[in-house]
Amino acid sequence: MDIEFTKMHGIGNDFVVINAMQQPFALTLEQVRHIADRRFGIGCDQLLVVEPATIGIADFKYRVFNADGHEVEQCGNGARCFAHYVRAKKLTDKTVIPVETASGLIELTLLENSHVRVNMGTPIFDPESIPFEANTQADRYAITVNDETMDIGAVSMGNPHAVLEVVDIDHTPVERLGANIEAHRRFPDHVNVGFMQVLDRNNIKLRVWERGAGETLACGTGACAAVVIGQIQGLLDETVRVTLTGGQLVVSWAGENHPVLMTGPASFVFEGKITL
Repeated sequence: MDIEFTKMHGIGNDFVVINAMQQPFALTLEQVRHIADRRFGIGCDQLLVVEPATIGIADFKYRVFNADGHEVEQCGNGARCFAHYVRAKKLTDKTVIPVETASGLIELTLLENSHVRVNMGTPIFDPESIPFEANTQADRYAITVNDETMDIGAVSMGNPHAVLEVVDIDHTPVERLGANIEAHRRFPDHVNVGFMQVLDRNNIKLRVWERGAGETLACGTGACAAVVIGQIQGLLDETVRVTLTGGQLVVSWAGENHPVLMTGPASFVFEGKITL
């Protein structure tokens, strides 16, 4: 079976994009893992799939698979790449594109200079809905990892996120803590883990350990989660520049009952065909 694909990235968070508008997406978990493998496949953090929408208010359905082969709910950097992909492939001529995802409807707006603004929807703090095991909703939760207790924020941005404030992001054991928090028993579906260093009220540095992928160069939903948690903890203002390893995003949130808006670039890398 030959599969045509497009390789893209959003500030270093890289994707393989497959057009399934004309035929059903039918890759197995093992085939997705093979595509994502950086030595034996194409190599990517996530696989993105373009499908026909199943709800009338959306133009497309957008599916995301992590490098481990498992489908997840959302990916902010992938959403920006998705917007550029459907325009470049002439699947739409719109600049504002409503898209169906596993976690609900999102809106993508194409801007100048290859930038895209993504309406990520409203953040979810209810522990049961994240999901996260907690007796009551709080701005901070204490969790214990390998006999070390630390405070985190927890939120869903269509997928679950834990956010940990750190003093020096360059000397934080992201791999060790990220892997342990990802699989913590209080997160039944596992969790993405953001390590946030606050520079001032409008600027943060961020590293993200993504479930099923490990540390990535950038994570759009992780950037949104960090800004939201930083705001409810009284650390950040409404609009924040987020510096990730692969580049910068701008995230804005006007507070409770408002959507999170994320703006950043998306880039094409190459196209090809792989035989599975």
